[in-house]
Amino acid sequence: MSLIDHPTGGYRFLPGIAPYSCGVVAAPGFEIARVTLHRPAPYREGMERIRGVLEAEGRPASALCAVELRSPRPFGFEGFAEFNAGYARILEDWGVFVDGINPVARTNVAPEVAPPREPALYAFSYARPGGDEAGPPTFVVAGAGELPEGVLEAGAIVRAEETGPGAILEKARFVMGLMEARLRGLGAGWEGVTAVDLYTIHPVAPLLPGVVLGPIGPAAEHGVRWFYSRPPIRGIEFEMDLRGVRSELRIG
Repeated sequence: MSLIDHPTGGYRFLPGIAPYSCGVVAAPGFEIARVTLHRPAPYREGMERIRGVLEAEGRPASALCAVELRSPRPFGFEGFAEFNAGYARILEDWGVFVDGINPVARTNVAPEVAPPREPALYAFSYARPGGDEAGPPTFVVAGAGELPEGVLEAGAIVRAEETGPGAILEKARFVMGLMEARLRGLGAGWEGVTAVDLYTIHPVAPLLPGVVLGPIGPAAEHGVRWFYSRPPIRGIEFEMDLRGVRSELRIG
């Protein structure tokens, strides 16, 4: 994978599949900032809130570079494709796409407890002027579960239909490999990671010492956040995402 410059967004991206990119990194002179909604909003309403934030900062819609969604329950593969088509259409209409490619990174998970009634926007990230030339680049690595890069097929799920401790361990190791590859593809390293998020309903304590915290080195000092949630597609059991940002804001 090679980084592609967004001509108007202020960031670069690693191309992924039609619904989202694999990750984004700020262009020189820019930083990526993250905004969390204190109360997630229905995602179409949430997309309009994103536009409001961008307009208030004098940034174009194309500055949007990452979206975090919450869904009522995991989708089947067909339902996931249908949802993605409508979601991608919004971004394309906004002029966010680059030569027909969706540059926006995404995480979409289904909370096991108190899920939303409909897909909701939880957080988003955007590029704005003001990067620290002396510091590490700011970036977002998109969420990924135990599927090979670029594949959305049930038969490709690692240890499909298995949820025993050994299977979860193997799934987690596989996902960590994806995170590492995407991180390196963005030109970043673990030393620049400020947040590591885990999404699974399976126990994470057995995974932390050897599978997660050990390999991430300096990022381990920030800990990890465990969201008791399922990945967005039925049959996938473990998902992660990463980011390295200096600016985070929470709005009502």
